[in-house]
Amino acid sequence: MERNKTIMQFFEWHLEPDGTHWSRLKELAPQLKEKGITSVWIPPVTKASTPDNNGYAIYDLYDLGEFDQKGSVRTKFGTKQELLDAIDACHNVGIKVYVDVVMNHKAGADETEVIEVIEVDPEDRTKELSEPFEIEAWTKFTFPGRGEKYSSFQWDHTHFNGTDYDARTEKTGIFKIVGEHKDWSKHVDDEFGNYDYLMLADIDYEHPEVKQEVIEWGKWLADTLNCDGYRMDAIKHINHQFIKEFVVEMLNHRGDDFYFVGEVWKTDLHACQKYLDHIDYHIDLFDVPLHYKLHQASQEGSGFDLSTIFEDTLVNTHPQNAVTFVDNHDTQPQESLESWVQEWFKPSAYALILLRRDGNPCLFYGDYYGINGPEPEDGKQEFLDRLLLARYNKAYGEQHDYFDHPNTIGWVRLGVEGVEKSGCAVVISNGDDGEKRMYVGEDKAGETWVDLMDSRDEQILIEENGYATFPVNGGSVSVWACDSQE
Repeated sequence: MERNKTIMQFFEWHLEPDGTHWSRLKELAPQLKEKGITSVWIPPVTKASTPDNNGYAIYDLYDLGEFDQKGSVRTKFGTKQELLDAIDACHNVGIKVYVDVVMNHKAGADETEVIEVIEVDPEDRTKELSEPFEIEAWTKFTFPGRGEKYSSFQWDHTHFNGTDYDARTEKTGIFKIVGEHKDWSKHVDDEFGNYDYLMLADIDYEHPEVKQEVIEWGKWLADTLNCDGYRMDAIKHINHQFIKEFVVEMLNHRGDDFYFVGEVWKTDLHACQKYLDHIDYHIDLFDVPLHYKLHQASQEGSGFDLSTIFEDTLVNTHPQNAVTFVDNHDTQPQESLESWVQEWFKPSAYALILLRRDGNPCLFYGDYYGINGPEPEDGKQEFLDRLLLARYNKAYGEQHDYFDHPNTIGWVRLGVEGVEKSGCAVVISNGDDGEKRMYVGEDKAGETWVDLMDSRDEQILIEENGYATFPVNGGSVSVWACDSQE
């Protein structure tokens, strides 16, 4: 019997920029495996524009912390060798490694070029605000620290379709680059008229040389690291036809079990479904709609109808393609997509992704180990360890929902033969103390069940007919299961 799988996002936005993170992963890999973590999503591994950047301002795709460029040899997270050692340590204990790949834009160019652009309206990028005019743009990447090792490709303005800064006048704006076959891609999100342009020097995926170079890089990176998959950043801004081509090329190169999860940051379920249609379901997507439901529930308290928590979510309509999560590096306090799930609801939110049949849950490093930054919070290892243990040992088998009350919901997992003493009953309240009478199976009759969250100290005897009444504290979650750690 295959045990439940769990991803951990192994970073938060405000990690110390001291180059120790890959060593930290190497050291913690055995513990993560013991907790039931089966894969880790690591931050961008490529050289960024500064040594303390989290890696999303990509400078050189081929520098994994090997060359003296942009102020250091290492990246924020460590050197190339430390990265390779960390991946080996994960593989040695059976943890897969998914690398965050940033393919939308580049930053920290080596030289400027005088180029022709048209300024567009930031609120509607299809609306031109000017005639063509010249700017001095940071669009030339020659990689003097690396030279031509691994790739001789050098980037210039012909490989981009937009930028945001004129070094001559120090003016910022959204500048569409003028040139043959230059325009925003039609195969991107339609927010702001056209959301091809996100930031910095925007890569032009209509350009055949660019497509070839990035596909070759994708293969090189996977081969060099021997990683198990990619987390694809900001893909609603990238031509979805290219994303599909990239994924298919990678699967052909690395095998069908090479894993992809994409970030399409849309609260609208239909937009997520449409994206999956575009790329023929070759990748999974983060369940952004569910994240916002969890955030809303944490803000509204007992005013939120818990029985509706999974309505209009990806895990509800496309369970095989949904990566469920509570929070991530972008939703942290003060970050770009701030929507932090409040502390009181975090245990319930994690129960909703870790203990159910559907979805591929992703645990956030910042929730587990704590976050730094302007609003630091301690880690929540105690309750998360309890939920991870319940996921690994108990949350198996048929699922029956008791979503029949706005403030107290429950579900049961009936267990499976291959995992001894498996099965559980979960009850969540966002209001007063509550209870749910639920059926856990006649084969459980006579068993004594306890609350694995240790928030209730009763012992519940499962009745002859397989039923029992399971209580929960107000504003809390209880996970009832047979009293065993087997």
